Amino acid sequence: CRHKTKPNKLADMINSQGKTVDLYIPRKCSITGKLITPKDHSSVQINVGHLDNNGRYTGQYTTYAFSGMIRHKGEADAFMQDLWAKKKKSAGGNI
Repeated sequence: CRHKTKPNKLADMINSQGKTVDLYIPRKCSITGKLITPKDHSSVQINVGHLDNNGRYTGQYTTYAFSGMIRHKGEADAFMQDLWAKKKKSAGGNI
């Protein structure tokens, strides 16, 4: 007689402090605000580095995520320029 066993559950991810963390962290498109699904293989996440007045990287960055739909339309570059201009304006040009 064979016993039915439960399928193995995926191993939990555990960080250095011993806390369980998720394997998947959902992202939202920076343009549409819609959730980017794990199956959207054409989506990208871009980190834009901040520079000081001398043009050196400060160690800080701003993250933008674009869904595959925006990229397929060919509008990601224009939207990224708009988002970055708004970010610079809100920070007083000190980015």
